[in-house]
Amino acid sequence: MLVGIGLMPHGNPVLEPPDEETKKLAEVLRDIGKAFVGVDSYVLISPHNVRMSDHIGVVMAENLISWLGFEGKELPGEWKTDRELAEKIYRAEKKAGIPVVDLNFASLRGEYSRWPLSWGELIPLQFLEKKQLVLMTPSRGIDRETLMKLGEVLGRVLEDSEKRIALIVSADHGHGHSENGPYGKVKESEEYDRLIMELINENRLEELPSVPEELVNKALVDSYWGMLMMLGAMSIGEFELKESAYACPTYFGMAGALWLRK
Repeated sequence: MLVGIGLMPHGNPVLEPPDEETKKLAEVLRDIGKAFVGVDSYVLISPHNVRMSDHIGVVMAENLISWLGFEGKELPGEWKTDRELAEKIYRAEKKAGIPVVDLNFASLRGEYSRWPLSWGELIPLQFLEKKQLVLMTPSRGIDRETLMKLGEVLGRVLEDSEKRIALIVSADHGHGHSENGPYGKVKESEEYDRLIMELINENRLEELPSVPEELVNKALVDSYWGMLMMLGAMSIGEFELKESAYACPTYFGMAGALWLRK
């Protein structure tokens, strides 16, 4: 059963919050972790793992290893893949005609079946009790309708499972909030972030597919495609927003939100 969904950022500031807004965001992330203590597995969608132009990845490697931090922040650790759940997701998406691939490295199973984790996974995982997980990677080259369908199929697989499962979407929003940032300052970042928080807080996520493509591209985001998958998964039942928060202490916007099944 899909018991809930956590939208979680992957920026270093949530680990050591520099201001009150980021402290509030970190509190929401800790609450997400508390809400999901009783689950059996996570499905984690991350934009910063393997990058493919026109396919979705489902990682099958048994051992998920910390490898790449951000801006010198090292977060060591090792997690296990819920291989049974990963295979069910892969087979269901394949049967539905979704452009999905299964990913492994070195060995099919066992000690040498290993896969690297980046900050896109490691930072959300710092707020979650260690459990088995399935790592999935969205693709920006897949159309919105297909991403939504992928999420719907994913939701049905999780709902049909005897396990209690939480869906985690790793996402940061506009990356153009500061002239001192690597991308400079662009007005679309603020516009996109404001819109996303309105859709979350006003229970209007069904409008997510109609966000203009030009805005998504100019806002310099990595959240949109994973959130479309999230929206598709939400179609399997009713979810209630429990809390949310937003902060932008540097050049990129971060949001956290927790939805639980009604």
